[in-house]
Amino acid sequence: MTDETAGRVHCDKRDGVAWIGFDRPQSRNAMTWQMYDALASLCREVDEDPEISAVVFHGCGGEAFVAGTDIKQFAGFDKPQDGVDYERRIDEVLAGLENLGKPTIALLEGFCVGGGAAIALACDFRYATPSLKFGVPIAKTLGNCLSVTNVSRFMDIVGIPRTKEILMAARLIEAPQAETIGLVNAVYGPGEIEDAVAGHAAEFSRLAPLTVRAAKQIVQRVQAHRRMPADASDDWVRTCYTSRDFKAAVNKFVTKTPFEWTGQ
Repeated sequence: MTDETAGRVHCDKRDGVAWIGFDRPQSRNAMTWQMYDALASLCREVDEDPEISAVVFHGCGGEAFVAGTDIKQFAGFDKPQDGVDYERRIDEVLAGLENLGKPTIALLEGFCVGGGAAIALACDFRYATPSLKFGVPIAKTLGNCLSVTNVSRFMDIVGIPRTKEILMAARLIEAPQAETIGLVNAVYGPGEIEDAVAGHAAEFSRLAPLTVRAAKQIVQRVQAHRRMPADASDDWVRTCYTSRDFKAAVNKFVTKTPFEWTGQ
């Protein structure tokens, strides 16, 4: 890319581990459409690489894993299908990540919100620093909604009460609580997390590959059996993404002007 503000997603392969970085630190690694496309492409690439035994996803800059999707990109949404197409595309990208045959790890520093939270939940393991802020505060910020598939991932990992707390009350979960409720596997200091995650990733090269893959895929089959069809949330996606509140919230972000929720 010639425009560095658009950000990029890059892959560094070392010692049998692919480190995929979200690199747009000036915007807390908020995802552009191009970054989602790059993520999908890299997931396919590392899945086909026989020398890769595990994949680590991380944010660049130390302030965030991924702070959601870049809100400016929603300014052109004006049809009900725009929201549906966006959620379908995110579902497609995250399905590629979730279905990777290799173990996947999310290294979480700072803000992991919106689309970033969805990416992290599609990984097999999550490790965080004490600076973690995890959630989907769209009830405060945008007034849109998640697809039924993404809501299902929240329910799978944190249960129904916590899912409602995160989505309905727009609560951000911090590191101590995240570890307690099983959202993250462990919390490490900022100076030790990279080495710790590298150690966890390296362990998979010493384990039985077929057993690891079988365990992952059988769990995924159970999850898939419990999940609803992708179109089960289309009615609410259309309603939220074409609402006056959503348009006003996007405009507020772009123009820095105030607004009040109307419920319309």
